[in-house]
Amino acid sequence: MTKADVLLGLQWGDEGKGKVVDVLTPNYDAVARFQGGPNAGHTLEFDGRKVVLRSIPSGIFRNCVNYIGNGVVLDPVLFRQEAEELEKQGTDLRKILRISKKAHLIMPTHRHLDAANELAKGKEKIGTTGKGIGPTYTDKISRNGLRVGDLLHDFDERYEAAKNRHIAMLKAAGYDNDPLDKEAEWLDAVNYLKTYQIIDSEYELNSLLDSDKKILCEGAQGTMLDVDFGSYPFVTSSNTIAAGACTGLGLSPHRIGDVYGIFKAYCTRVGSGPFPTELFDATGDEIGQKGHEFGAVTGRKRRCGWIDLVALRYAVMINGANKLIMMKADVLDGFDTIKACVAYKVDGVETDRFPFDASIEKIEPVYVEMPGWRKPVAECRSAADFPREFTDYMKFVEEKLGAKICIVSVGPDREQTIVL
Repeated sequence: MTKADVLLGLQWGDEGKGKVVDVLTPNYDAVARFQGGPNAGHTLEFDGRKVVLRSIPSGIFRNCVNYIGNGVVLDPVLFRQEAEELEKQGTDLRKILRISKKAHLIMPTHRHLDAANELAKGKEKIGTTGKGIGPTYTDKISRNGLRVGDLLHDFDERYEAAKNRHIAMLKAAGYDNDPLDKEAEWLDAVNYLKTYQIIDSEYELNSLLDSDKKILCEGAQGTMLDVDFGSYPFVTSSNTIAAGACTGLGLSPHRIGDVYGIFKAYCTRVGSGPFPTELFDATGDEIGQKGHEFGAVTGRKRRCGWIDLVALRYAVMINGANKLIMMKADVLDGFDTIKACVAYKVDGVETDRFPFDASIEKIEPVYVEMPGWRKPVAECRSAADFPREFTDYMKFVEEKLGAKICIVSVGPDREQTIVL
């Protein structure tokens, strides 16, 4: 029986999932995004082009069908901007893109609820992208959400009820900004959204597997931002782990095959929250500059640090990741010494487990130091070209994580990808 493979991030997001989906999709008949919203920017670089995808799956530049699954939250305005730009560049999106009826809609008022929530938290704010994703998932869980399928049934009535509820909440919170400042643009974008194929995606995806078609399930953000298993409360509002592919697409667990886990050769994080291996020195700045560590969607500077094998091992376990993909190896070119965190000291006690609440624990990373590689791996085009020190680094990571690295990325372009 054909099974769907899952591809997701093992760190705090920004691992380079878009590039890898683009590289892997020639092997698949369909790519399906299973969670998250337009806060996730997947960057693809090929043929001299650089494209950032926010809601649309990363398989659109290959010859396959793409699905926005029920676990995704969709902003019609941002979707339209993204889609029209792709259409302008010659991509016939309506032909290759399907949208689940059960995906939830981000309303104009959700952005204002997001802002009001962050304002109320003050110094304890999460550091959201302010795109209304959290409040949309809140509405979904509280059974007050507006879904894409509602566009086809009693939409005006359902929209008005949801909108008025939000306005009352904002008024009660003493929020002064106009919550309907973008309503006309949003309603226009809703009509645009209706021109796409809006389907019962769970039936279609299961039918594809029944017909021996291959599906790649694309995750957004990263494992350590999962609402259940991430560094709560500094997390996203959805399940970013492999199990999210089942709930976010309507696939049974026994229909899941390989789980590709993506990680950087170092570590980054955007926004607030714990980051045990964060560097506040010149080395951290150098990694950020060499890695161009700025958010694809927000432009925010990412926090940088050495690889955290405690958090990574935890992520591999939670996801059952059996195929590892290491990104941005080239960023560590030229360092005399490379460090890897292999354990934490929490209140003086050493542990190899990720703690219940990393935001309140005083964590001291325990590092192992390894020699850096002087030959730039960015110039390598096969494993035979790798410097010995780099091969040793990879073997060390594999040993600590208990899984094999199957792909190494040594640069941003599609061609700078080495399959081992």
